[in-house]
Amino acid sequence: MKNIWIVLSILNIGSMYMKNRKILSLVAVSTLMLLNGCGSSDSDGSTTPVAGTELPLEVRAAIDGPTSALSQELANALSFMGNEERLAYDVYNYLYAKFGTQQFTNIATKSEYKHISAVQQLVQKYKLDDTIDFTNVDLPSLGYINAPIESMQAGVYDISAIQALYDDLTVQGSESEIDALKVGCTVEVVDITDLDREIAIAEDENATDIVTVFNFLRDGSYNHYWAFDKALKNQGMIDGCCTWSELCHPEYPQNEQGMGKGHR
Repeated sequence: MKNIWIVLSILNIGSMYMKNRKILSLVAVSTLMLLNGCGSSDSDGSTTPVAGTELPLEVRAAIDGPTSALSQELANALSFMGNEERLAYDVYNYLYAKFGTQQFTNIATKSEYKHISAVQQLVQKYKLDDTIDFTNVDLPSLGYINAPIESMQAGVYDISAIQALYDDLTVQGSESEIDALKVGCTVEVVDITDLDREIAIAEDENATDIVTVFNFLRDGSYNHYWAFDKALKNQGMIDGCCTWSELCHPEYPQNEQGMGKGHR
């Protein structure tokens, strides 16, 4: 992938992705959805989760449990990971529309959707306002409040590094189906690298609720990586993601339950 070194050079800044769908900005996440999950809003103001996107019980318990002391660094981590999970959702929807590769829609609709919901609910829990509480938002804040994921513009973010990465990855992934799957590997490697950093920050601050949610995101990214690895092998790329040394991570855990489909 011609710009892979650009991608890897911003691993410590983060990731981003896609176009032509609607999604909500998690950084703008004061802007976020209801504490009961993403979904449609009922007449009484409650939210009905989209079928199949309910969060695991341990994640739900962490979100509903006690708050932690939140440093500026950790608040920014919520902002950043919200944008990054949106990026994955957007990029995968974009690439699915272009190539019809099943892994992209499986991961976007059955996993990234839940990841976005989990992060946005944490932002709501801490009553964070994207216009004043996040110092890493360097583009106009999106200001989405209690908006369904589907209602937000795809491919538009509050953090310039993520915006640039989305723009780059969608161009790279459009070249061929193999390039698209390579982008999938790239997204997950970037995401895991960023989550390793943010989980360490949350652990240092004893923010157990955020640790639980971020571990949930990282477990999903491990599974997504292996789903793209399998898809590449099915396309004749016998080394899968390891076709590219910078994307080769055989040490990532494999979850047999969701392997190859990207669910988590």
